[in-house]
Amino acid sequence: MIRLDAEFYQYIKRLHLYVEHQSKKTARLEKLVQELQQEIAVLKERPPVQIGNIEYKFDQLKVETLEGTLNIGLNPTELDGIEDFTVDQKAVNVPVPPKQLFKRTIEIETALNHYLETDLEGIYRDAQKKLGINVDDSYFTFIKEDIKKQLSGRVAAHIKEQSTNHRGTEFSPELNEQVIGLLMQEIQNGVFLFLKNLPDKVKEGSSE
Repeated sequence: MIRLDAEFYQYIKRLHLYVEHQSKKTARLEKLVQELQQEIAVLKERPPVQIGNIEYKFDQLKVETLEGTLNIGLNPTELDGIEDFTVDQKAVNVPVPPKQLFKRTIEIETALNHYLETDLEGIYRDAQKKLGINVDDSYFTFIKEDIKKQLSGRVAAHIKEQSTNHRGTEFSPELNEQVIGLLMQEIQNGVFLFLKNLPDKVKEGSSE
């Protein structure tokens, strides 16, 4: 009988400890829930975050100057008195969609790079014949690389001018051909001017 009472006592003691542990755990959880409810209430009282309109002003992207020893875009008759070449800036009220602008730029630059690979050497030789000079071929590589450096800026300038003149219309392959044709002429003029203005000591066949 005494043994049964001792076992029952131990059982009651363990049960009491378990109930006490669960009570403390429940109290902690209730406190945590209250704290979370308070934080939620504070967050609800805060004013919502508002983000204003984000405007991308593509019309403010511009090319102001093209610098270098070789300036494409000049005519031979414009040589006198010209020391610096500045691209004429015109206001663009409706910017060209970026996707369309990127596509046109790639198409035009691809065509012009092909033109440089296939026709530039002939242009270089013809310009020397017209000027009556014989220039070292090392200048050809220099001219080619210099034109490539300026090409992206000139394409962008022509596309911008066209987007001003043709606002509200879809760009067609014909318009791309116009830009390509203009830049081909600029390249020819640029090569001619570069060779014409070389120092006399490198113009081996110059009659000047």
